[in-house]
Amino acid sequence: MNDIKIDPKKIKKMTEDLLDKIDSDARISVLPLKDGAIGVDIKTTDAQILIGLNGETLRAIAHLLRVMARKAFGENIFIEVDVNDWLKKRRDYLRQMAVSSADDAALAQKEIILPPMNSYERRIVHMELSDRRDVSTESRGYDAERRIVIRPAE
Repeated sequence: MNDIKIDPKKIKKMTEDLLDKIDSDARISVLPLKDGAIGVDIKTTDAQILIGLNGETLRAIAHLLRVMARKAFGENIFIEVDVNDWLKKRRDYLRQMAVSSADDAALAQKEIILPPMNSYERRIVHMELSDRRDVSTESRGYDAERRIVIRPAE
């Protein structure tokens, strides 16, 4: 990222403006993440409306904020949006599922096929297992049915 000055107050205001009609009581915090990314943490009593089915609404909110930030700051900015720690819990769950499934694949010496995931979730699983020598991973399928297959190492 270039030496661009990102104003967290401006990101917070963008988020408040975006969410005003959906959840005007949401509490929003903005914090820097690794590699110049921005974290937007939302606390609300009605999280499901902002998360949506399998996090789809949450991903849409993050996308809209990235577009708004790009327009405001003139550069692409990665913005990660979390509601009531749902994203953090989802990442933790995916990592645990990856390790458990890899252990099963290595022990049983057979492929384990995980449920369909979006590209962000598949990346988490691939990265979690990237250092393991007893298994390998690959993505199979198309679009909404794309999933990870964990195979024992040959």
